[in-house]
Amino acid sequence: MKKLLSEIRDCAVCEKFLPNSPQPIIQASSKSKILIIGQAPGQKVQDSGIPWDDKSGDELRRWLNVTKEQFYDSSLFGLMPMGFCYPGKGTSGDLPPRPECAPLWHGKVLTQMKNVKLTILIGQYSQKFYLGKDFNLSITENIKNFEKFLPKYLPLVHPSPRNRIWQIKNPWFENKLVPVLRDTIVKALV
Repeated sequence: MKKLLSEIRDCAVCEKFLPNSPQPIIQASSKSKILIIGQAPGQKVQDSGIPWDDKSGDELRRWLNVTKEQFYDSSLFGLMPMGFCYPGKGTSGDLPPRPECAPLWHGKVLTQMKNVKLTILIGQYSQKFYLGKDFNLSITENIKNFEKFLPKYLPLVHPSPRNRIWQIKNPWFENKLVPVLRDTIVKALV
């Protein structure tokens, strides 16, 4: 795994499309019990080099009910985005994850992560990639029907502050899904 992570961190396949020098962001271990597959790092995360080192990460850890120490323990959590580098700014937020990363690296990482008990899919890009034909027409429908994807996957909305309005419009998320998420996390970390 160390060799593979080193190769990923040295990757520059999509360098000409990035606003910054490539700095692939990933946390993984062959011991990881929970894998979180997100979209792509934002500029703040790209600058720090630490996955989920922003307000979205704070909200995600609140949903999971875990400490930063637990979250950044690679024997507990693997953190792998669909795009490993910050893709740049678009007209309404960050650009989509670069399409090269997941096909190039995910399979190689997953073959070395034999202890994963749960994969959390955050946002449409990871859900479309991993749920395939089971992906519903909307993220909301995937998340509402989360039980059908368990025990392997659990789809979530992105924890970005930009999605607060979605959370307000969908109170069932905090009332129904978050407690199930927390219970599933506790069981997976045993």
